[in-house]
Amino acid sequence: MHAANPVVTHQELAIKTIALAGNPNVGKSLFFNAFTGLYVNVSNFPGTTVDIPRGQLQQKPDPATSTAEITVMDTPGVYGLSGLSEEERIAEKTILNADVVINVVSATQLSRDLFFTQQLIDYGVKLVVAVNQMDEAKARNISIDTEKLSALLGVPVLPTVAVLKEGVEAVKESALKAASTGFPLPDSPGSEAIKQLENNMGDRLKIYGLRRQYVNGLVAQVVKNNNASATGANKPVFSQKAGQWLLNPFVAVPVMLVILLLLYQVVGIWVAGDLVTITESQFMLGENAGSWPGLVPLIQFAISKLAQPDTFLYNLLAGEFGVLTMSVRYILGVLFPLVLGFYIYISILEDCGYLPRLAAMSDGLLCKLGLNGRAVIPLILGLGCVTMATVSTRVLNSNRERTIASTILAITIPCSAQLGVLIALMAKAGGFKAWFIYCVVLFCILVGLGTILNKMLPGRSSSLVLDLPPMRMPELKNIAKKTWIRTLVFVNEAAPLFFLGSLLVAVLQSLNWLTQIQNALGPMINTLLFLPAETAQVFVMGLVRRDFGAAGLYVMADRLTEIQLLTCLIVITLFVPCFASATVIWKERGFKESTIVLLGSWVIAFGSGALLARGLAFIGTLF
Repeated sequence: MHAANPVVTHQELAIKTIALAGNPNVGKSLFFNAFTGLYVNVSNFPGTTVDIPRGQLQQKPDPATSTAEITVMDTPGVYGLSGLSEEERIAEKTILNADVVINVVSATQLSRDLFFTQQLIDYGVKLVVAVNQMDEAKARNISIDTEKLSALLGVPVLPTVAVLKEGVEAVKESALKAASTGFPLPDSPGSEAIKQLENNMGDRLKIYGLRRQYVNGLVAQVVKNNNASATGANKPVFSQKAGQWLLNPFVAVPVMLVILLLLYQVVGIWVAGDLVTITESQFMLGENAGSWPGLVPLIQFAISKLAQPDTFLYNLLAGEFGVLTMSVRYILGVLFPLVLGFYIYISILEDCGYLPRLAAMSDGLLCKLGLNGRAVIPLILGLGCVTMATVSTRVLNSNRERTIASTILAITIPCSAQLGVLIALMAKAGGFKAWFIYCVVLFCILVGLGTILNKMLPGRSSSLVLDLPPMRMPELKNIAKKTWIRTLVFVNEAAPLFFLGSLLVAVLQSLNWLTQIQNALGPMINTLLFLPAETAQVFVMGLVRRDFGAAGLYVMADRLTEIQLLTCLIVITLFVPCFASATVIWKERGFKESTIVLLGSWVIAFGSGALLARGLAFIGTLF
């Protein structure tokens, strides 16, 4: 029998750091939000937390327990501290150096999650266990004796429903006053010795087997499953049925197509067509807005008091590519509503639990590209921001997989702001036909690029191990907060680069250098892509930021034919990523590899555009 474990007080620990630890999808980030007042993406797929978010613990004034500031860290969701992936290594380093660890486990997956809990105890970590999602366990007629579990583990164990903030304050107080190292495995050689043994594969498997057997015994004593009761509760609830249906290809494929069509309808038609008409035409330009003159004309009027129209200063600040007029018009009038609409849509898919099922369904295809279903995470994040998605490739298990994923992201995946503008232009490029051709071309290039890299690079893709959370109704508050934070992050990141790009283009135009660049590139662009020379400025602007180039294309869209516009949409998508993304790729993948990828993007973009332009010209009757 275990000896009683002494209570360790807040003062004795001199707590400076608290780490949150647990498997994916248990609700750690919700605890982080509640503890710190900050916001972290709360998403139902692993890999959303790669770096370590940090915040200061918010405490009630209490002279008996007050100390210096306490830092709270939200670690990546992992299944253990085996060091097999980048996220496990990050989590292990953070957890083992923290003063106290709050281990969040799922009440519906206790047998799985307590394996990690026991490993933390075996490593000598001072621990508090939060049994989260107790509401879901109750809905499934599962009861858990948390008091008995606490006595068996030797650490505080508290029931919580983090999404409703039930029990969260009690977990915080327990972490400050009653954290304990708990009871290690029977006949344990000690924390340092067991860490060394787990570095050896043979010893690790033996210890894992003993730990699994021990945890199963604990669960059998504290969990009671009432699903076989006479009430008929043994029938799966609708959310469970829905989760199973979405793993059936006959259901999953049509659902995926419907989701993509809805994305086009929501972002491409309603937001890009209706909402942007209001924000850009009426609010920004003052067209059909009654007495409101429009924000851009107001800026031009103000600048005209400082400088005469058609002078260098006026054109620099308020001309066609003016720093103030063009940046404000497209950031607030076009990109902001498009990004907002896109993130609302993606947030709903995240929170309802659909994305991990998409990962499971895409595993077979991604394996042919040298990846696995887990890579769907950075690929989907790339639709938000390629820079962020490139960093998230750290969740992949091998350097080979990270190389393939980073290359695909850099060349074939458009970011949310760029995608929003591109979808908005599809109607002018031929509507659904243009959208279909665009998707087919990008898909073929993505598959071809991945297949070539898979053949060229040594090794093979790793197996997919993925936790599928229950399907659930998204929380409106979480969707709204997540969308707003992401959109503000985009604006904060985009605005300086957009102003810088506007300044660069305005200076080039004012000095007549833009015309000279167009004249230099014009013959090549006209010969290769059948595009007018002025489209050269779109690619120059795209070097600064992808969505900036897309915005430039938005300006001249009415001067291009449908075939020219679609060709330009393809090329600007495949074109070299923006400065921020290129910098991160250089940082993540090294100078040599990144330079090959970035130069290759030029060849692929213009080569594909040339073939597409000739093919569309040949079958131009389709348009």
